[in-house]
Amino acid sequence: MRYVIRMALAGTAVLGAGCAGPTVVNTEDAAPPATNTATAAPATTRATNAHLANAFDFAADVDGQTGYYFTSPSGRWECAIVPRVRAGCQNARPSSLGIDGAPDEVPGPDGEPTAPTAIALDRAAGPRFAAPAPPGFALEPGPARVLPFNRILAAAGFRCNIQEASGISCLSESSGKGFTFSADSYAPVYTDVPADAP
Repeated sequence: MRYVIRMALAGTAVLGAGCAGPTVVNTEDAAPPATNTATAAPATTRATNAHLANAFDFAADVDGQTGYYFTSPSGRWECAIVPRVRAGCQNARPSSLGIDGAPDEVPGPDGEPTAPTAIALDRAAGPRFAAPAPPGFALEPGPARVLPFNRILAAAGFRCNIQEASGISCLSESSGKGFTFSADSYAPVYTDVPADAP
């Protein structure tokens, strides 16, 4: 038995030596780590799929195109995902947006300055305040189904969620840009639902 084990070990050593290539030795000094003195932009929370809603439940046909529409649990906000084009939210009342940090005026549908009524996120661009022509991001006839807290509606290149602590958040999966807002605040970043959320 010892003879068999010795022969197997010897064979393994010969095979290992025959298959080994030349040893590479790198004697160069390692490059120093790069330092960045610029202030970093706020980081977008990494998107997860832990709390996905069924997108089919929010789909509606509007003028021959399927969109995904939802309202906030309070009924104050109406939002939509227009497949591969944009996502956005607006005040359910046809008035100004009413968000701290929003500009006083944006170009309206006719090009004239007007108060913003929505936050829009195009597929390849960052978020912006807007004043879309009616119905904007509302489902007509509506209202759209309520997206519950801590559920993520992911459809056609966008994802949106609503959290009690941070508000409504949407992300363009193409650009990685997004927004989070509530009546009290606005930030140009996406905030994902925590994995341990109920």
